[in-house]
Amino acid sequence: MDFKGFDHPDRQPDGGTRSVKVMIAGGFGTGKTTMVRSVSDIRPLTTEETLTQASAGVDHLIGVTDKQETTVSLDFGKIGINDRLVLYLFGTPGQERFWFLWNGLFKGALGAVVLVDTRRLASSFRAVEEMERQNVPFVIALNVFPDSEEHPVEEIRDALDIPAHTPVVAFDARDRASSRDVLIALIQHLKDRTAPSLELR
Repeated sequence: MDFKGFDHPDRQPDGGTRSVKVMIAGGFGTGKTTMVRSVSDIRPLTTEETLTQASAGVDHLIGVTDKQETTVSLDFGKIGINDRLVLYLFGTPGQERFWFLWNGLFKGALGAVVLVDTRRLASSFRAVEEMERQNVPFVIALNVFPDSEEHPVEEIRDALDIPAHTPVVAFDARDRASSRDVLIALIQHLKDRTAPSLELR
């Protein structure tokens, strides 16, 4: 797949559609693939493989013991926010053994969504650190699992050590509308901070 077209936001010469590369990041089992699948306008590209005994002791399944598949490269999807703005979604692999892929995936990204499982906050520390290292603006998306407990936003913000200007939103990765709302929150954040020309209407 050729990533060259995603190095920068692309407005067509006629002033038409603008394409923006967005990362979907987070720890292992936080719902990245689920989000891309639920919100994509096209059939998403996924690279999930079945977890086997060979990965025992390598992929840590604490809190996600029912997980049977894992992303080994990337997830890719596409969604039109309106008739002038299209987001290309690149989901990162969550396990530590695939983190070396992140540098290439982040090239040209205008922003990112960091998925967080409030039952396992530490699983997304690495993703938050990577956003800051790559200087990529991001929003925190709290994926609401059936047995998740509700936590005050400021408590989550403190635990993740993120600044006050970084949005924190709760959502359900399985739900298209909920996932789309997270992406809109990200675009609004980018519009306010770094890309005022992005059109949300």
